[in-house]
Amino acid sequence: MLKIWGRTNSSNVKKVLWCAEELGLDYERIDAGGAFGVVNDPAYRALNPNGLVPCIEDDGFVLWESNAVVRYLAEGDPERRLVPSSRQDKASAERWMDWTTSTIAGPFRDVFWNVVRRTAQDRVETELSRGLDSCGRLLAIADKALAGQAYLSGEKFGIGDIPLGCLAYGWFNMPIERPDLPHLAAWYERLTERPAYRRAVMIPLT
Repeated sequence: MLKIWGRTNSSNVKKVLWCAEELGLDYERIDAGGAFGVVNDPAYRALNPNGLVPCIEDDGFVLWESNAVVRYLAEGDPERRLVPSSRQDKASAERWMDWTTSTIAGPFRDVFWNVVRRTAQDRVETELSRGLDSCGRLLAIADKALAGQAYLSGEKFGIGDIPLGCLAYGWFNMPIERPDLPHLAAWYERLTERPAYRRAVMIPLT
């Protein structure tokens, strides 16, 4: 059985859990990271020397890095339901995966930590303001793309939607001021209708 190490409130772990739920995979999730520890244990470091989550083991094959895991699980689906059919469409979807990780994740973390995980006394207002400005500007790029297609993966939901979709839940549910991005909001509403998204992503923000 597929094993997934990670805590459910990690956005990177959510990617993998959401993908697994979309594909209807049987898996065992093992609490790791944050308050659960485990990630510095020698046995875990032998699996993932970075000491981060998620990490998976699939019939003896070990893989870490959340986007790589999502791609691996999606490619293993005989029906390839989450993978665009053409080479170019697949590359376009994967672009959004990597863009989210390399470009949005940092400023989003600044917002999330200051709004959700830090107390009011510990909040760094300059960091929060900078994160909000950056997220608003960057999410406008996705909003523009979504004006012409239903999903970041194209006309059908797929792997390209998963990384940003995990952050979108926090973005639309934190008590913050957000710019009006109607196409992004409509895309998010479509995601909330997916049972797998509701199970893996739409959990309390912590």
